Amino acid sequence: MEETLEAVRCGEKFLHTSPEFAMKHLLAQGLCKIYQIVPCFREEEDGCHHSREFSMLEWYRVGIGSNTLMDEVIALISGCAKILDREIPNFVHIPTHMLLDPNLDPDEWMFQWVDTIEPNLPSACIVYDYPSWAAALAKIRGSYADRFEVYLNGLELANAFCEERNSAELRSRWIAGNENRIKKGRSPHPIDEDLLSDIDAMPKCSGIALGIDRLLMALLQITHIQETQLPNRRKR
Repeated sequence: MEETLEAVRCGEKFLHTSPEFAMKHLLAQGLCKIYQIVPCFREEEDGCHHSREFSMLEWYRVGIGSNTLMDEVIALISGCAKILDREIPNFVHIPTHMLLDPNLDPDEWMFQWVDTIEPNLPSACIVYDYPSWAAALAKIRGSYADRFEVYLNGLELANAFCEERNSAELRSRWIAGNENRIKKGRSPHPIDEDLLSDIDAMPKCSGIALGIDRLLMALLQITHIQETQLPNRRKR
């Protein structure tokens, strides 16, 4: 769970915001090349680019790093564009520190990113080397998180990590994130002890989550995410 995400409560439990935790259990048990296409659920997600329920493709591969994953997602998007007979520009790769001062306060950094940077990104780009405070579950290398995001035609399509495999490190991030949530008047995210118990057994791997609804929006020039969804889902 990233600090800013809100899960949909279902009794005393929650609907998943992504299949990430379940898939990491499988990685720890020895599977090495896995994917899922599943519905995901997030509270406070409503607007032309956001939906409380949406479809996600998530995949992990053991033994690869971020650069290989970048090539894979570009190939996937390009293949989808070709099938739909759509032209997309070549992807450019941009480190975040070329766009925004990494020493800004995190809240100010995020505000400027959403308000100023994202609307002016190239039409097809991969943004990488996020500030270390934005690592979430990614490894930190030097001053930056080994994490990247994929943008096409103004939409963020995918979020990827070279995965952190130290459970003590992830626990400390989880606790720090919950402290920040409490300061902002939000409930802390429950710590998933089952996940943390498997993290140390995970092999070196990288994973990525891609929003299928947004991919359709970007390729078909659809302006509202609800237009990509089946009628019975639009009513929810």
